[in-house]
Amino acid sequence: QVQLVESGGGLVQAGGSLRLSCAASGRTFSIYGMGWFRQAPGTEREFVAAIRWGGRNPYYADSVKGRFTISRDNAKNTVYLQMNSLKPEDTAVYYCAASRTTANVLVASYDYWGQGTQVTVSS
Repeated sequence: QVQLVESGGGLVQAGGSLRLSCAASGRTFSIYGMGWFRQAPGTEREFVAAIRWGGRNPYYADSVKGRFTISRDNAKNTVYLQMNSLKPEDTAVYYCAASRTTANVLVASYDYWGQGTQVTVSS
């Protein structure tokens, strides 16, 4: 099992920045990819960004490309999501996820999920 704990959410004005962290523990050696997803009220959970645990090649949703950056620190078993130029439409609960087999955009591909952290962007 892998446990994921997110932190760093909060309230920020439009144009501001936040950095989310996701600390992984447990059987972290089994992780192939890590992803960030988000879910606004009344909507489906959607892909934001993903990265392979042991490599590079991050991948982003078009809606955040150029504004968000995903990175990982393997020594700390932590993945980050730096969010700049935030918009009100970025408001959502953000979830960290880990997959044993992939680093793609599909919710169903991820095996482990954190509890989520709220990000609210005011206009």
